[in-house]
Amino acid sequence: MKFSLFVHMERSDPAKPHAELLAELEELVLMAEEAGFEAAWIGEHHGMEFTISPNPFINIAYLGAKTRRIRLGTGTIVAPFWHPIKLAGEAAMADVATGGRLDIGIARGAYSYEYQRLSPGLDAWGAGQRMREIIPAIRGLWDGDFEMSGEFWSFPATTSSPKPVQTPYPPIWVAARDPNSHDFAVAGGCNVQVTPLASGDAEVASLMERFNDACAAHPEVERPQIMLLMHTFVAEDAAETERLTGDLSNFYCQFGAWFQNKKPVRQGFLEALTEDEIAAMPQYAPETIRRNLVIGEADAVIARLKAYEALGYHQYSIWIDSGLSHERKKKSLQLFVDRVMPAFQ
Repeated sequence: MKFSLFVHMERSDPAKPHAELLAELEELVLMAEEAGFEAAWIGEHHGMEFTISPNPFINIAYLGAKTRRIRLGTGTIVAPFWHPIKLAGEAAMADVATGGRLDIGIARGAYSYEYQRLSPGLDAWGAGQRMREIIPAIRGLWDGDFEMSGEFWSFPATTSSPKPVQTPYPPIWVAARDPNSHDFAVAGGCNVQVTPLASGDAEVASLMERFNDACAAHPEVERPQIMLLMHTFVAEDAAETERLTGDLSNFYCQFGAWFQNKKPVRQGFLEALTEDEIAAMPQYAPETIRRNLVIGEADAVIARLKAYEALGYHQYSIWIDSGLSHERKKKSLQLFVDRVMPAFQ
């Protein structure tokens, strides 16, 4: 099982410059490359300091000039916010800039906050349908002289300029949860990204079952890869595990509030949660977070990851976004490199 890093700029202190956050992002990715990680993933988000990444291809091109080997992926592009010609061209340019190290993760998106602002009236169903239309379109544009007459996009014969370095295309990963999404991805020869969020190991196993069912339904397709994304933090001792648990519980309450899209947002910051609002999200209570995320000393983390490897996951991505300080993220990542990774070599 290979390892990767899922990482964004994130800001809770308005006084902290974005340039400093970019430097910290670079440092984490360089740490991952030095440790032999397979990839670093950066997603797309808009109008929120909680996750800062308006165009991950910019981050990827920047990091491509700072790194040598590690693959750089979009984790994920939000399909309905892109025109196929723009997506094909910008992705190809990023592949050129990184010397053929681009992976493209594509999703329908999740935040109604973003739908309201970038595509008013869009819902998850409509976003998913656009994702299904855009993937074959960008492949057609990379092949060249591709004409489209679809439900959402239509244009005359067009060729992506530039074209990607990788042939025939950069790997495409589909963010999947329900069985239909898994089936679409596998049938189309795409890899799959999954996350249980904070739902625990039963959901980890269920996601693999959905993937296996999709592979069984399409024996004519070479079995693609599947990546598991989870918040993962390595602690030195029980006391540090307890602190991490409380901090991740707070992070997930923030995540839940963004997802619900009910609280005011000012200058990209969500209004502080009240005690009652936190209590109304028992699925993110510390004891649940401790059980369902991968938080703990090295031996406990190794045991969890060995179980995921046995299920058949090809890649395990450490979701390091957390609201923690940069120093605490670095410490956890270094502990993972020093004490967990040797068990998988």
